[in-house]
Amino acid sequence: MEHEKYKKELRQRKPGQKTSSILHLPSSIPLHLQSVSNLCNQLLRAGTSIGANNAEACNGISKADFKSKSFIALKEARESLYWIELLHRNSFIDDRQYESIYGDCEELVKVLHHRCKKINDTE
Repeated sequence: MEHEKYKKELRQRKPGQKTSSILHLPSSIPLHLQSVSNLCNQLLRAGTSIGANNAEACNGISKADFKSKSFIALKEARESLYWIELLHRNSFIDDRQYESIYGDCEELVKVLHHRCKKINDTE
């Protein structure tokens, strides 16, 4: 309910007020929503970094570049698992969402782990 009130207040402000209010936005968001927003942003950053680093690895200019980006993608995938667990543990996502998202991410970790292990074994 607080979130709806906050969104309504933002819509009623004039454009100039909206621009200047960006600086004060974090302090004006209800505290419980700030937590969710911060966790989701962390998950979004880590999750999108997996794909970006994987793409860079596959188009790397050297074996060292491929290795480096592959390990970064693995690290980001593991970090994503952490954020997903944290969101679930704090009841920000339900069991169904958790199982789906966590399962997909866990699959990525396995694939990337296998790739990184193979890279290390061939050196």
